[in-house]
Amino acid sequence: MTKYESLYIISTTIGDEAIAEKIAKFSGIVESNGGSIVSVDTDSWGKRKLAYAINYETEGYYVLMTFEGDSELPKELERNFKNDENILRFIVTRAEA
Repeated sequence: MTKYESLYIISTTIGDEAIAEKIAKFSGIVESNGGSIVSVDTDSWGKRKLAYAINYETEGYYVLMTFEGDSELPKELERNFKNDENILRFIVTRAEA
């Protein structure tokens, strides 16, 4: 299995409970597609001011998720990020071993 990293920014207008639900949702997508979560880092990232406004929002909640899975998993994760209007930006990259 290949190791990947995903950094995504969640809109802060939805509230803390909904942010926690989004993090659980995307972790669940990884696990339901045969992957395994290595780590989900929200403590050192968390809520930050954006460098420029995205959809008229100036703050976002950053989440760094490290996971392992097959080569189709990043495509499925990106598809789900695109379909969620509360995700401001995202990137999924292959991590160094």
